[in-house]
Amino acid sequence: MTETVPGPDGQPRCRWCQAAPEFFAYHDTEWGYPVDDDIRLFEKLCLESFQSGLSWRTILAKRENFRTAFLGFDYERVAEFRDADVERLLQDAGIIRHRGKIEAVINNARRMRELVAQEGSLAAYAWRFEPHPDNLPPPQTVSTTPDSVAMSKDLKKRGWKFVGPTTVYAFMQAMGLVNDHAEGCVMRAKAARLRQDFARPA
Repeated sequence: MTETVPGPDGQPRCRWCQAAPEFFAYHDTEWGYPVDDDIRLFEKLCLESFQSGLSWRTILAKRENFRTAFLGFDYERVAEFRDADVERLLQDAGIIRHRGKIEAVINNARRMRELVAQEGSLAAYAWRFEPHPDNLPPPQTVSTTPDSVAMSKDLKKRGWKFVGPTTVYAFMQAMGLVNDHAEGCVMRAKAARLRQDFARPA
């Protein structure tokens, strides 16, 4: 089976794009490109945790609602949420109304504060887990790696929730910590170029 499918312009894209028309835009403009902004990284990690057990199409369709509900994923503000906010969010039909996942975002916002105080930024912390190119499996052939297991284990030790190795690897793929665009995907070279020019946060 080929790893790619034709995109709207006829050029090859990662096969997973065919699952939903809106995936092409997400794939072409975001997925796999390096990120060093803590708010965007926190959002990506939270959305990947919400996706656990669900389809990414469901999450992507509700992303703007999630951003509104969680104040643009400003972790400093979300860290101040209390029980009343949990109950309010459980009534919000625009998001995934899962108590455990909602509470995890609030918990993780508080843990994020601690991590930033200790490590400087989530970006600096996350990029320390960038795998060596020689240790990478072929694109889109695994759902976890030793690096995602290591990050997951460390985050859990710090008190983060809903950050299993599969969730963390999806986060690593989305934020460009790895270039997991399929061989032959027209965006793989762009992702590689952006990663090459990217200044790793210290």
